[in-house]
Amino acid sequence: MPLGSKSLAGITALVASLLLGSWGTGGEEVCDSPLVANLPPSSFRSSSQLTSSHGPVFAKVNRREGAGGWSPLVSDRYQWLEVDLGRRTRITAVATQGRYGSSDWLTAYLLMFSDTGHNWRQHWQEDSLGAFPGNSNADTVVQYKLKQPVIARYLRLIPLDWNPTGRIGLRLEIYGCRYTSDVANFDGSSSLVYRRSVRPIWKPMVFVSLKFKTLKNSGTLLHAEGNGDHSLTLVLEKGRLLLYHQQGVSSSSGGQLLVSVGSLLDDQHWHHVKLERLSSHLNLTVDKNTHQVHIPVELSRWDIHQLSLGAVQSHGLQKPILSNRNFHGCMENLLYNDLNLIHLAKRNNHQASVVGNVTFSCAEQVSVAVTFTDSKSFLQLPGLTSWSSGVVSVALQFRTWNKAGLLLTFDLVQQEGTVWLYLSEGRLRLQINKAGRARLELSAGSGLNDGQWHHVELNSRQDHLSITVDTDKGATAHTSIPLLLTADSQLFFGGCPVQERSQECKNPFKVFQGCMRLFTVDNQPVDLIKVQQRLLGNYSHLQIDMCGIIDRCSPSHCEHGGRCIQSWSTFHCNCSNSGYRGATCHSSRYEKSCEAYKHKGNTSGHYHIDVDGSGPIKPQLIYCNMTEDMAWMVIQHNNTELTRVYSSPERNQHSAHFDYASEEEQLAAIISQSEHCEQELSYHCRKSRILNTPEGAPFAWWVGGPDAGEIQTYWGGALPGSRQCACGLQDNCLDSNHYCNCDADYDQWADDSGLLAHKGSLPVRSLVLGDIQRAGSEAAYRVGPLRCHGDKNFWNAAFFDKETSYLHFPTFHGELNADIAFLFKTKSSSGVFLENLGIKDFIRIELSSASEVVFSFDVGNGPLEVRVETSIQLNDNRWHSIRAERNVKEASLRVDEFPAATQEAPADGHSHLQLNSQLFIGGTASRQKGFLGCIRSLQLNGVTLDLEERAKITPGVRPGCPGHCSSYSSLCQNQGRCVERVNGFSCNCDQSAYTGAFCHKEVSASFKSSTSVAYNFKEPYEPNRNSSTLPFSIYSDMTLRGENISLSFRTSQCPALLLYVNSFYREYLALLINMHDELELRYKLHSSRDVEVMGSRVTNLADGRLHTVIIRRLADTVSVQIDKNTREDFSLTSDVEFHGIKSLILGRVQDSAELDAGLASLASLGFTGCLSGVFFNSISPLKAALLHPDSPVIVSGPLAQSSCGSSSPANPYATETTHSLSDQPGSVDPGQPLVNAIRSDSALIGGVIAVVIFVTVSALAIMARFIYSRKETYRNQEVKAAQPEDGHELPFSSQADSLSAPSENQKEYFI
Repeated sequence: MPLGSKSLAGITALVASLLLGSWGTGGEEVCDSPLVANLPPSSFRSSSQLTSSHGPVFAKVNRREGAGGWSPLVSDRYQWLEVDLGRRTRITAVATQGRYGSSDWLTAYLLMFSDTGHNWRQHWQEDSLGAFPGNSNADTVVQYKLKQPVIARYLRLIPLDWNPTGRIGLRLEIYGCRYTSDVANFDGSSSLVYRRSVRPIWKPMVFVSLKFKTLKNSGTLLHAEGNGDHSLTLVLEKGRLLLYHQQGVSSSSGGQLLVSVGSLLDDQHWHHVKLERLSSHLNLTVDKNTHQVHIPVELSRWDIHQLSLGAVQSHGLQKPILSNRNFHGCMENLLYNDLNLIHLAKRNNHQASVVGNVTFSCAEQVSVAVTFTDSKSFLQLPGLTSWSSGVVSVALQFRTWNKAGLLLTFDLVQQEGTVWLYLSEGRLRLQINKAGRARLELSAGSGLNDGQWHHVELNSRQDHLSITVDTDKGATAHTSIPLLLTADSQLFFGGCPVQERSQECKNPFKVFQGCMRLFTVDNQPVDLIKVQQRLLGNYSHLQIDMCGIIDRCSPSHCEHGGRCIQSWSTFHCNCSNSGYRGATCHSSRYEKSCEAYKHKGNTSGHYHIDVDGSGPIKPQLIYCNMTEDMAWMVIQHNNTELTRVYSSPERNQHSAHFDYASEEEQLAAIISQSEHCEQELSYHCRKSRILNTPEGAPFAWWVGGPDAGEIQTYWGGALPGSRQCACGLQDNCLDSNHYCNCDADYDQWADDSGLLAHKGSLPVRSLVLGDIQRAGSEAAYRVGPLRCHGDKNFWNAAFFDKETSYLHFPTFHGELNADIAFLFKTKSSSGVFLENLGIKDFIRIELSSASEVVFSFDVGNGPLEVRVETSIQLNDNRWHSIRAERNVKEASLRVDEFPAATQEAPADGHSHLQLNSQLFIGGTASRQKGFLGCIRSLQLNGVTLDLEERAKITPGVRPGCPGHCSSYSSLCQNQGRCVERVNGFSCNCDQSAYTGAFCHKEVSASFKSSTSVAYNFKEPYEPNRNSSTLPFSIYSDMTLRGENISLSFRTSQCPALLLYVNSFYREYLALLINMHDELELRYKLHSSRDVEVMGSRVTNLADGRLHTVIIRRLADTVSVQIDKNTREDFSLTSDVEFHGIKSLILGRVQDSAELDAGLASLASLGFTGCLSGVFFNSISPLKAALLHPDSPVIVSGPLAQSSCGSSSPANPYATETTHSLSDQPGSVDPGQPLVNAIRSDSALIGGVIAVVIFVTVSALAIMARFIYSRKETYRNQEVKAAQPEDGHELPFSSQADSLSAPSENQKEYFI
């Protein structure tokens, strides 16, 4: 066949393949036609060729012409093969094959694409993986399908690795199909305007889509105007896209910024943008990344009337976002809904018009950039003969993320010096060094490591030297020192050659990593293509004709508001003030509930709670009230005070709205995960009805529940939907015809208060009172804070009793960030906690030995392991915690509080974890290496798996896991006893002198000289009692052979009696501070023998500071320890048995007749100061006096509970207050509510009644005192010290922190 006929046949085949091969039999477009086979020889180029028969034209798959493929002259990483497809084409796949009949093939390669044959762009499999797998032999064709099609005219393949026993050899095929587009070119002063001719029909979704390529880093991309003078403007600013909203005449600020997306969009490559307006939000997509933007309500039905492209063409008075900065570049396929606007403009459609010079082809600007990739990168250029005149000029543009790096260096041969132009802390600096000393230093600019292109010039004349950064708005520095260069001088850019003892180039600074372009030397441009062809200068480790800069912070991998900071090769996240931690700010710093804080030993206070861990809900500051049994989360709102409402004929209703300190999603999560929630709803009324009748419309209601809430007509203490109050449920309302006390409509105060405990109705959001317009109507209400306790997630557990048993859940999706946290306890030395598999990827956590946990995974780069070995045995049947995290930066593993182990992720490699099997908990799919024991509170990316529910239906697994005291008993302090509960534990403080959630709160009291606290031992000894606690169980008829005494005191009194214990046999024990300011312990254990005195050598005990005393006696051995001083030991000589104990007395001893003369005078003085934590064997007399009024304690004189015994700094979360035993509310009219200390004239009647009641109570008190005067003591609930003269028990209070349920006293009537 003649040559011309062959060419014609080839063209015909190409056209046929493009036309027919692009469509499937069903009419759907198929884009997988081979594109290389029929290309002409001129479409192939290469860096070099071994021989003419190894040329690039022979690099076609399955062809054997020539030498059977392409091979370069030298096999290194600077070689490339280029294919010109003739026009921009949609490319979907690439296939490679080795050179026919040889041992030459590629094992890995890079792909580059371009529209112009310059400014190449590397194609990445993933964000950090650019290498593509090649061949394993010379014959097999290996195809790689691109995840997203690429639109390009040119493809360049760069070999990375090849058969080590051969050389580079390649045959290539490219698959794809024809690509068509409508293109418009804007020159910076032109625009395209689309105007709608008829009023459009409103659509729930509107979108604008386009692709753009820009020559400038800033400019207006599009401006959309619509109804209501609203407009949206999308502008390019320093390579980022910014979306603004404006309304009416804009302020000087230029509109509201809605979102900023993208980066490096001025790279002269095509970028896709899509703006969608949905009913409640906007979606802005740039390339592959979509950002959701919530919009003002007025934009929810907004539609576009006019659309301007390239510039703002506005008929209104809105100020342009970027004044006088129009778009300079190209746009293509500009779509508004189903309209192609560029196509309309090309057809001169009246709706689409052009302003200025808009052309319908893209004017490409060719600029060759060079990328400095690593520490070995440098570019060397020769000197010029013109430099002999003494005039030197060097200019370039650069962009980088690194704060430091060498830009340019050269030697001054005649002056025996060196010049360095470099970056340091983001500033440009020039240093001239001579004989090892800096002769001159200049600096200019700042923040030059922002990834933007910056222009730098170095100019030298005989009397002038200057450096300039960004001539239009940069900084310039000058000096008078000239630079004398010759034609033999060499310029080195970015770094120096890696060679020993190089005299031409020395770099004491960091190498430059980034891009440079537009090199000029003495105003002459440098041809970098000649450099690439080795025809000019020299270079190493450069990527020429491309800028390979990557913005590793767009999109940012830093979560939860963490700030992304990057360099050329990596990024890190600044998590300060975010509440999260880890390499990507993924894991929360805080616990998910107050329950979790309590089980770490924390006491009441304010804590940050992160209800969903690493999920999207922000942490919140919440008060945790840790009681002995529960950990309450208390969420306040804006009005927890009792609020008074007076009658007002002018208004029909009173409404109140409650705004909570927590956000809506936080509230919903807290209520959902809590076992119980409640909220106090107090309502006091006088002629103010609530419900009226069950059939009629209610007078009052409240709104509660999630989101906006729903109207509720039941009241505190009643059931949801019952239309009742608590009295209606209990059938004890004032009027049996009604279901609320207030509905009796009496002209006296009534009460309908109680707790709301249905979680579906909480929180209370608003309250409406309707019956307040009648004369005499009054009401008072209080909505307390939302209180929740019990964390269902924290105690969700399963027990695995067989190695072959497991629980399975849906596939775990943690592609880029995965955190796994749980607790376990076991007696086994090994077992798999968790496993999830993919085709190749997997993730697994297992106990590999009794003291080692292994976290292993594979994301496509090969298996990695993170191990933590502990110094304790983990199979001790106690709870241990595990937290594992894997992200794009690293993997970490922490066990309990042992140091975390980390494993960095590879810099270049796969980063997405691809799993597809079920998630196995407690075992594996193979049913081998199963876990025996308990797993609890398993959370994956902040979501708790319901182990208990799944365990109920799984053989070999039981829901729940008892036995917590083995792990948490150490939290119970000061002889507190750990008590097992179904979910958790509690500390029983009955046998402790302390109180609180962990028996940690000291019980202290301030004593006056007249104060006496006497604990009487009157309980008889019974033989059947458990005597295993001897000798520390106390009964009046038993004999003690030892004592265990501890107390703390603070006093300035000397001498002073601290503690006195007597018996029915005139024996006693006394602890005192003697007249020498020393501690003295006296024992008289036989009535006929002398007292034995044991004196401590520790002095200055009456110094007003807190001192702690511990005394132990066993038979005749006595030990005394004061504070942290050395223990002192004594021995008894008279007797060792303490018979018939009668009482223990703190403070003044009222009956001193039986005392020795010396001790009697001391006892009559009493004690003035503070006593705390008093403990005598198994009893705590001070705690009994202050907290247990039914105990056998007699108190006389003033006794006030306080925190005087605290020696540690105040809890930063909680405020301690001093309470008196006789603390009562002040003088308040009991006939009306106490409302923020507000009083009204209507209090007069109640005040008169209060006086009458006070006189009666006072008379009764005087009679009672007379009756008991012979005992000279009072029970602690009758203490008169600090008793206000006008004190009355109020039926309700305005205290915002009152958390107790309503008492029976609240049912009193008001007059």
